[in-house]
Amino acid sequence: MRSLRIRSATGQLADYLKEEIRAGKWTERMPGEGWLMTHLQVGRGTVRAAMAQLEEEGVLISHGQGKWRRIVMSREGDTTRRIRVRILLYEKQARGDIDNSSLLAQLLEAGIDAVFEGKSLKDLGMDVERVARHVKRNPADAWVVSAASREILEWFAGQATPAIAMYGRHKELPIATAYTIMIPGMIAAVRRLIELGHKRIVRLAREERRKPNLSRPEQGFMDELEAAGITTGDYNLPDWEESREGLSRLLDKLFRFSPPTALIFQEAQLFAAVRYHLADRGIIAPRDVSLVVADSDPSFAWCNPIPSHIEWDYRSVVSHIVRWAKKVAQGKNDRVKSGTESKFVEGGTIGPVPRRSVV
Repeated sequence: MRSLRIRSATGQLADYLKEEIRAGKWTERMPGEGWLMTHLQVGRGTVRAAMAQLEEEGVLISHGQGKWRRIVMSREGDTTRRIRVRILLYEKQARGDIDNSSLLAQLLEAGIDAVFEGKSLKDLGMDVERVARHVKRNPADAWVVSAASREILEWFAGQATPAIAMYGRHKELPIATAYTIMIPGMIAAVRRLIELGHKRIVRLAREERRKPNLSRPEQGFMDELEAAGITTGDYNLPDWEESREGLSRLLDKLFRFSPPTALIFQEAQLFAAVRYHLADRGIIAPRDVSLVVADSDPSFAWCNPIPSHIEWDYRSVVSHIVRWAKKVAQGKNDRVKSGTESKFVEGGTIGPVPRRSVV
C-alpha cells in the first residue's frame, strides 16, 4: 500500500508556482514577495520558503536579498539555467562586424540572454580599474571579452564569474579563449610582398598589440622582415593616435619623407579609411602602394577585384563561444582554448614595388 504523502504549505506553494511557470504565466522575472502574498493569500514566511526551495531546485536565480528573482526554468520544465551573458567589445562600432553580430544572434537562438555592453573597452580606456567598476555595476552570469589587452584578460581570469576571451592577448592565461591563429596568414602576406620587391612595409597596429611588448602577429611580422634582411624599427610598427585625425596625421607623415611601398592593417575599417585617405591625395593601390588587411569583411565580396586580405572561418570562433556559454548554463566553467588558423588571400590591392616615388 502506497504511503500518503502530505505536502507542507511551502511544498504546495512551490509546486503551484512551478505549474504557473510551466503554463507561461510568468517569464523572465518572478513576481515579488509582496505581490505573491497579496494575490495568493499566504504569509511572508511561506512565500520566502517556497522561493528558496525553487532556487535550490534551479527554477529561480536570486539577485540578492530584496532584489528580483529570474526564472530559469522553461515552460517545458527544463531547469538548465537561463544565463545572462554580457559581451564587452573592443569598440562600439564592432557590433556590426559579422563575427560579433553572428555571436549575439546564435547566443539568443540558444536560449541565452545575451547583450552587447553599452560601453566598450575603448570607452573604458582599456583600464583595468574602470573595467572592474563597470563589471561590478553590471552583474552577469558570464562575460565575453573581445580583443582585450593582457591586463584586462588577466583580471577577468581571476574573477569567480566565468569569462571567455574572444581574440585578445590571452597567451598562457587561465581563461577560456576563442581566437584566430594569425601567424600563418601574416607570414604568407609578408613573404608575398617581399617576393614582389617590397622592403618599406608598414603595419598599423592598435596600441595594445604593440605595448608593453609585441603580440604574436606583430612579432611574427617583424621577424619575417628581419629574416629577409630588412632592418626593422619604429617605422615598421609606428606609434599613432587612434583617432580619425591621428590616422590622417600618421599617413601624411609616412608618405612625406620615406613613403612605404606596402601597408598592412588589422581591421577592415582601417583599410577603408586609409584607402580613401590615400586616394584623396592621388595615391592609388596597387599602382603606388600595396595594401593588405589582416581581416575579412562581407563587403569584400562586392569588390572587383577583392582586396588582399587575411581570412579565417569566424564561424568556428562563434561556435566555440556558444558551446562554452551552454556549459556555463549547466554549471560548468571550462577554460578550453580554441584556435582557428588564418590564410592569406591575394587580391587586387598588391603588386610590384612602384617604379616611381610617391610624392
